[in-house]
Amino acid sequence: MIRALATVDLDAVRSNVRVLRSHLGPEVRLIAVVKADGYGHGALPVARAALAAGAAMLAVTTVEEAAALRAGGIGAPLLIMGPVADDQLADAVALGAEFTAWSARFLRTLGRTAAEGGRTVPVHLKVDSGMRRLGVAPGELPTLLDVASLEPGVELVAAMTHFATADDDPEFMAVQRAVFAEAIAPVRRAHPKVWFHAANSAATLRDPATHFDAVRCGIALYGLSPFQGDPAACGLRPALSLSSYVAAIQDVAGGEGVSYSLTWRAPRRTRVALVPIGYGDGFFRALSNRGDVLIRGRRYPRVGTVCMDQFLVDIGPEPRADGAEPRVTVPDPVVLIGRDADERITAEELAKLIDTINYEITCSLTSRVRRTYVGDDVGKGTADDG
Repeated sequence: MIRALATVDLDAVRSNVRVLRSHLGPEVRLIAVVKADGYGHGALPVARAALAAGAAMLAVTTVEEAAALRAGGIGAPLLIMGPVADDQLADAVALGAEFTAWSARFLRTLGRTAAEGGRTVPVHLKVDSGMRRLGVAPGELPTLLDVASLEPGVELVAAMTHFATADDDPEFMAVQRAVFAEAIAPVRRAHPKVWFHAANSAATLRDPATHFDAVRCGIALYGLSPFQGDPAACGLRPALSLSSYVAAIQDVAGGEGVSYSLTWRAPRRTRVALVPIGYGDGFFRALSNRGDVLIRGRRYPRVGTVCMDQFLVDIGPEPRADGAEPRVTVPDPVVLIGRDADERITAEELAKLIDTINYEITCSLTSRVRRTYVGDDVGKGTADDG
């Protein structure tokens, strides 16, 4: 048995790409965001699947993420969306990556580095339309355009922004869209080949007016809801399931406590099953005494404190008197995220239990969780990828 296993369905990734593309006009590109190791799913196999299904480009946050994709044989256009330190620029330029820029200083340093290497690098200028995180103020965009035009090592290919509330406040999203549209109007006139992108997954699904020339989709690519609801409501298929197994079972007397600090005491004589996965694997300690697992198609509640390497489940008293088969035995599979018979547990369900978002549930899975891939009709995803 595999102690902690994340199974990623690459056919679900391809299906989600097709769903997202169905919301787009024929000329609108889909940029697949595979940062944070593909939101915990494995960047390399997900990137391959997304490209095979029609994504035009990939996006990451760091130089290291870009380098890993290139080392894995990915030659597709690749945008680095985050800051790049000066001492990483030469390596990043050598990767053939595209860069996000929001300052004149960075553009000049990037242009000089690229020119010294005999290269010209594509640049996406980022406009802060209201998120107040990264980006040039709309009124300063003309200055940044002038700097870009004077740098021989820089080629302006796109301008972009990012929505702060596409998932929960469409009114402010519309304000940001209007700010961005006004800022880029003169760019469209002066640079007809430059293209524009703003929409994340939520905006892509919510409002076609946000699509511009391309969309950047992350969370929906993995079949997770950008609105924190049921992914099926958006036509999405969750790609990741998380499982373990029953490693041990023991009797617990009524009133007896279990696990660290004895935070749960049995209300009656019962049995608890030990599942050997914990917060060291990215399964949150905050899920202590919250939520269920699936065993043989039934829900069983988590009890006691989630430990670094294991947690306990109340599986009820053993029906031994009538000689019936035990409901739960060692080493039954245990589903933490995913489907078992008619029951399912989603990342969104877990996120609600601990007041977080589905992004954090999958991104938190550590390297101790083995990844394996199914539905790989491109023939390259393996359990070693990601």
